[in-house]
Amino acid sequence: MSVMTTLAPWVMRDRIFTWGTRTYLMGVLNVTPDSFSDGGQFDTVDRAVAQARHLVHHGTDILDIGGQSTRPGAGSISKEDELQRVIPVIEAIRADADSDLSKAIISIDTTRAAVARAAIRAGADIVNDISGGTYDRAMLSAVADLGVPIILMHLRGTPATMQQLTDYQDLIGEIHDFLHRQIENAIAVGVELGRIAIDPGLGFAKTYAQNLDILRNLHQFHDLACPLLVGPSRKSFIGWILDQPDPQQRVWGTAAACCAAIAGGADLLRVHDGAEMYDVCRVADAIWRPQKQE
Repeated sequence: MSVMTTLAPWVMRDRIFTWGTRTYLMGVLNVTPDSFSDGGQFDTVDRAVAQARHLVHHGTDILDIGGQSTRPGAGSISKEDELQRVIPVIEAIRADADSDLSKAIISIDTTRAAVARAAIRAGADIVNDISGGTYDRAMLSAVADLGVPIILMHLRGTPATMQQLTDYQDLIGEIHDFLHRQIENAIAVGVELGRIAIDPGLGFAKTYAQNLDILRNLHQFHDLACPLLVGPSRKSFIGWILDQPDPQQRVWGTAAACCAAIAGGADLLRVHDGAEMYDVCRVADAIWRPQKQE
């Protein structure tokens, strides 16, 4: 595995993300009633904050807060509903008496520029856009204006239609081209390259076999010179392999996929099971990043 060591670090609050030294964890915090794995579990402010505290105290580096379900087949909600779900949670985390929690790095999982702006004002630090900046034409310029990092993910269509859009002539090449194009589009409106991360979009307009192909070929995205996020957590391709229909019973399968991602050079993993994947990352990093271990 070639480890990226020349990527510009991300500096946020009192944290420095030095890419290539270890695997960082992004903890999923879905404040939705209908997400595929944990819908309805954290859809009140109190429950969301309790889960955020659990994640932060078990090794999670970034809290990824989302108010719009992106599971296959999910419909869209209004901007107002999305704001009402995410902003009170961000504000509550920032106001919490637990200093570890109140200083946590927060990303807002949204495709809307207006939601991104409101979330950053409320205390979020990063924008995580599953559309790679394509759903809302104002998103990339908003991120440039805000001066925050953005994660650009690959997908086709929308969550409602994406699983009918899995016919690729060159899977890895087409994902690579999309991400390269969106990096260039972001830079063109003023986003710094050093503030962009990329995500090949496991599970988004990909078949079960295509997800495995992406995990085998993560090294092909290193030339884009951006930190690489991979999000295999509890996804249906793991359920397909294990014959396990319950997403919450896919923790061990997720651990294997996370190891594959780390071996392929992933910098950041988006996961639901923070405590378990923290241990997975520590061992996998010791194997695949030995020169970086103390």
